[in-house]
Amino acid sequence: MSRNKAGGEVIFVGAGPGDPELITLKGARALERADRVIYAGSLVNPELLRMCRPGTPCHDSASLTLEEVLSLMVEGTKHGEMIVRLHTGDPSMYGAIKEQFDYLEQHSILYSVVPGVSSVFAAAATVKREFTLPDISQTLILTRLAGRTPVPEREALAQLAKHQTSMAIFLSVQDMGSVVEALLEGGYSSSTPIAVVAKASWPDEEVLFGTLETIVAKVKAAGIRKQAQILVGDFLDPTGGYARSKLYDPSFTHEYRQGTDT
Repeated sequence: MSRNKAGGEVIFVGAGPGDPELITLKGARALERADRVIYAGSLVNPELLRMCRPGTPCHDSASLTLEEVLSLMVEGTKHGEMIVRLHTGDPSMYGAIKEQFDYLEQHSILYSVVPGVSSVFAAAATVKREFTLPDISQTLILTRLAGRTPVPEREALAQLAKHQTSMAIFLSVQDMGSVVEALLEGGYSSSTPIAVVAKASWPDEEVLFGTLETIVAKVKAAGIRKQAQILVGDFLDPTGGYARSKLYDPSFTHEYRQGTDT
């Protein structure tokens, strides 16, 4: 794609899950160099904006339409500005970025993407769990309930639950009852462990552990209605045990080590 004549560009930066130290070095450097920042409202920690040079215009996109965001990008790049579009977590997950990319390409505006730490991985770090335990699960499904944004029928939560693998469910805690109903319909037992991590990595982070039988009441009692990851699967509490990883097994041979006989 050709650069626009004025030389401006847009850099989409993943802000990370909340903790300002979880932005990447590349993302932080982009903020330090930015001539203008368009950030995703309350989802982005305002501490990150302190990385910008004093006086840098910072626009909260929470109340803006797509057209208004794009207008700011066009206005800035026409004057040769380097604009940071600061998205929460990693932009590729529920970031509504494709429609922005398409417009920038149509108008020959240079853009690039800096990935970020998703809240799903911040949540796993908070609960100190591994999604991919040998003999338990080697697959992680990232999904959400249908809401105002529909979900294809083949991706309905009950359909995905049939795989009985590790799952992380975004943007759905406000309807926890429907989440549990779909998981049970898909085949998870009522004793399946589940965790809800609200505002992972923020100072007011909150964690709830339970089972599919108990979690709805716990979420209701805690008053959690948004900004939460729902983690479900036996990886949370592998009561039957799990296999040791082959990678560090002394009997396992690979490119960098000759295994020993047992």
